[in-house]
Amino acid sequence: MSSFNLLAVFAHPDDESMGMGGTLTKYSAEGVDTHLVCASRGERGWAGPEGQDPGPERLAQIRTKELENAVALLGLKSLSFLDYMDGDMDQADHAEAICKIVTHIRRIQPQVVVTFPPDGNYGHPDHIAIGQFTSAAIVCAADSAYKDSKNLPPHRVSKLYYMVDGENFVNLIAPFMGDMTFPVDDQLRGESPWKEWMITTRIDMTEYCGVAWKAIQCHKSQLPTLGALAEMQEDAAVAVLAMQGTFYRVFSLVNGGRKVETGLFEGLR
Repeated sequence: MSSFNLLAVFAHPDDESMGMGGTLTKYSAEGVDTHLVCASRGERGWAGPEGQDPGPERLAQIRTKELENAVALLGLKSLSFLDYMDGDMDQADHAEAICKIVTHIRRIQPQVVVTFPPDGNYGHPDHIAIGQFTSAAIVCAADSAYKDSKNLPPHRVSKLYYMVDGENFVNLIAPFMGDMTFPVDDQLRGESPWKEWMITTRIDMTEYCGVAWKAIQCHKSQLPTLGALAEMQEDAAVAVLAMQGTFYRVFSLVNGGRKVETGLFEGLR
């Protein structure tokens, strides 16, 4: 399994643990080299009382350390930051952002890449932007004519996945989360669950959800965003997280069809 590499590209510290901690732990435990690229350090993501906000610089330090602790628990092989400002990802220079991600793809040489879907799961502009940049970077990384900052050789990714939330999972957690909407420009955005028939891939990672829950607990500054879920006993939390291993296969060079996959590396093994 050491010849397999998985790259997750997300926007903020905590996306990896709250989104797919069980799946990352599973593949790490099975010998896959798992890697994370995080676009920002979460500088503006204070979730506690307003009067206790430590400010962007200090919060970035806090959330970086939280992420490093979570990554160690999840067994990831590497963590890299793009160092964009939290909340400004959609305003980043597209050519620069794509080039940064290309460099990581060519360095890591993953067969599988996971990122956010077009709706960003719940409409977060940073999530949407990093998903778009990652998709573009996969195309550029395979192009021998495209030059990255380190002049690395081209690499062709075999499979791209979106990390998605299915209806069953969202319906389960909604009562614990309260109002999940937030304003962007002049509109309210919120969770957009994927129909169960849209999900192409379901990962059984139940035995690794205990580790995922501990990784989530590393992100202490973000626990208030989970509402009552943060106060769950571990057994109950693990049962919730076990429903989370749902993905949409955007493209695959090695397999296809309507049959639901049970692994991100199907067609490669």
